[in-house]
Amino acid sequence: MLISRQMTKLRKIFMILLLAAADPAAAQRVHYTISPKNAEGVLKVENIRSTVDYLCNESLGGRATGSGGAAKAAGWLENQFRGLQLQPLGGAWLHGFKTSSGFARNVIGIIPGTANPARYVLVTAHYDNLGNLGGTFYPGADSNASGVAAMLEVARMFKQMKDCKKTYPCGIIFAALDGKEKNSAGAAELWREIESGKLVNHATGEAISPEQIMLEVNLDQLGATLAPITKGNPNYIIMLSEEATGRRNTLLNANKDQHLGLEIGFDYYGSKDFTNLFYNRVGDQCIFMEHGIPAVVFTSGITMNNNKVTDTPSTLDYNVMRKRIQLIFYWLDKVL
Repeated sequence: MLISRQMTKLRKIFMILLLAAADPAAAQRVHYTISPKNAEGVLKVENIRSTVDYLCNESLGGRATGSGGAAKAAGWLENQFRGLQLQPLGGAWLHGFKTSSGFARNVIGIIPGTANPARYVLVTAHYDNLGNLGGTFYPGADSNASGVAAMLEVARMFKQMKDCKKTYPCGIIFAALDGKEKNSAGAAELWREIESGKLVNHATGEAISPEQIMLEVNLDQLGATLAPITKGNPNYIIMLSEEATGRRNTLLNANKDQHLGLEIGFDYYGSKDFTNLFYNRVGDQCIFMEHGIPAVVFTSGITMNNNKVTDTPSTLDYNVMRKRIQLIFYWLDKVL
């Protein structure tokens, strides 16, 4: 079967070369299908690990909201967004706001879509953590350097699709949020900016309105394999959503079609109470759900390392994390 597919591909390439030699204009009229597979080449374990290592470096001090380490992390994220060619919203990638702990910053960028009127999917991951408490350093690898790394790699994959001339009807807004540990202050600030019309999409010249946000996707703790759904199986991911709006079958089909072999849970370890807690009451997605925006949470669950000094980069499984990011990308590719 593999040999047959390869032969078919070679025949197509051969025919295109013949067309190009005989009639260059005809060759240009050949229809090419841009596959999401084109993006897989840029999804590298070393990039995921590098992001986690940087954010957990002791020089950032645990990235507590209002700290110098958090400001340094925000500046680094701004450079990442610029390098990924995410367009700024409202004229800037950095969006500052005040909290009880001092000045905070969200980092926001967009890949515009083609729909008219415009519609958007919002992808978020908080980058703040506990910081340095009483002289004790909290690295915050799984919580939530892992979610930020996942968001950056998803953005990198969509940039690759854009470079391949793939377009999507819906725009994708990527937001690295500050202040999650301060009652989701960053998510609340982002919503205030949307409500007040401060986020202008320069591709359309118009402010993004609440009615244009079709879905919020929150990436929170995606790196560990220490709390599997089924004991002994590290290949898993949890998606929390409303059944009617979460596109669960799309996720199942992507997992199957791409042969990722991930066990997928649609609740929090079979507990109705914990599912309600971690979906409806805890997390940045709650801010958007309170305003009627459907939301999805991707996570690998809480482990005994979370919010402890032991939440270090060495405790994460980067190969499984790569599979999770791949699945999220394929799911988003269909959702858009």
